[in-house]
Amino acid sequence: MRPAEPADVELIAELRPVVMRPDLERLGRYDEHRVRQRLRDGFTPRHTSVIKADGTFAGSVTLRPAEDGTWLEHFYLDPGLQGRGLGSAVLRILLARTDAAAEPVRLNVLQGSPARRLYERHGFAVETQDPIDVFMLRPPPEPL
Repeated sequence: MRPAEPADVELIAELRPVVMRPDLERLGRYDEHRVRQRLRDGFTPRHTSVIKADGTFAGSVTLRPAEDGTWLEHFYLDPGLQGRGLGSAVLRILLARTDAAAEPVRLNVLQGSPARRLYERHGFAVETQDPIDVFMLRPPPEPL
């Protein structure tokens, strides 16, 4: 992983619809323009990392500090690289950081998304949900 730069926004904005389209279409929420624009509108390079595999762009992830903990956002991996352990490896690195800081981590995932299983394997549990989103929380580790 490397820190994101402002110029990375378009690369990530083009990966987002590739990754999210199946879930968004299933939920009747896919909009060709909006899926890219939402990323552009919320892109914060200082909190985002670009994921590389074999020296090439593989995805992105954002850890955004907030009053209620840290939000894991914009975690996108090229579909050709999914299911090979890369997402778990990235998540382990990020969660080691938040655990060291004793911070809770929150995220939302679309209803029915296979990504939910990844998050559950790493200690996230459903906090709330609605017809579109599942909001998940991973509490900080218990002090020793």
